[in-house]
Amino acid sequence: MRGLAGRGVLISGGSSGIGLAAAQRFLEERCRVFLCGLDPGEVGRAVAGLAGSGDVSGIACDVSRPGDVDRLVDSAEAALGSIDVLANNAGTAARSPFLEISPQDWDRTIAVNLRGMFLVAQAVGRRMARRGAGVIINMSSTNGIAGEQDYAHYNSSKAGVLLLTKTMAVELGGLGIRVNALCPGYISTPLNAAIAAGLGEGFEDAYARERIPLRRAGTAAEVAAAYAFLASDDASFIHGTGLVIDGGQLAMM
Repeated sequence: MRGLAGRGVLISGGSSGIGLAAAQRFLEERCRVFLCGLDPGEVGRAVAGLAGSGDVSGIACDVSRPGDVDRLVDSAEAALGSIDVLANNAGTAARSPFLEISPQDWDRTIAVNLRGMFLVAQAVGRRMARRGAGVIINMSSTNGIAGEQDYAHYNSSKAGVLLLTKTMAVELGGLGIRVNALCPGYISTPLNAAIAAGLGEGFEDAYARERIPLRRAGTAAEVAAAYAFLASDDASFIHGTGLVIDGGQLAMM
């Protein structure tokens, strides 16, 4: 991808799933990477596993806590020199019927998926604004575009990310900061595997057959490639939009 080599990339939620695949892809593009995750052991394993691919480091933090976010951004900037790209990826999901969602589960989903997205983007955006350059890519979802049963809390958080992204694009474009979102559909990740395990054997295959025109789930590497594209100079006039990566799912009635 044009213009990626040498850039400093911060990936929130980079210790597993899509975030981990994004870290690998950015390292392959010769970027320097700093990642975070909630679990210290997972972060350590991710950094160790990626170390052979390039310059990578990271810390554990909770993106819903302002103090943790300040520590994250300070640490990332110290390690990278500058944060040129933010892959704002941290998120959580759980399946629950609307009438059974507890206030605690609602609050935690919104805290990580929307509040955390805002806190990290704002902290990084302030530093990018001082330099007059940067790229921010927020993680939304097809669930932020269309409602899926049993995910009212998740759907609401991801719809919020899309409008957050558009508003950031309006305000930050004049400061030299490009802002977009990714909207993946059903992707094979450890988080989705854990949810699918409670829905019976063969759930993922049946879901893909019935709801995805390409008849398969997406891969974390395919979403990572979209992160790299939007961060690159090849996407220099793409701003304020959500890139859908769903195998055609939203095209179906």
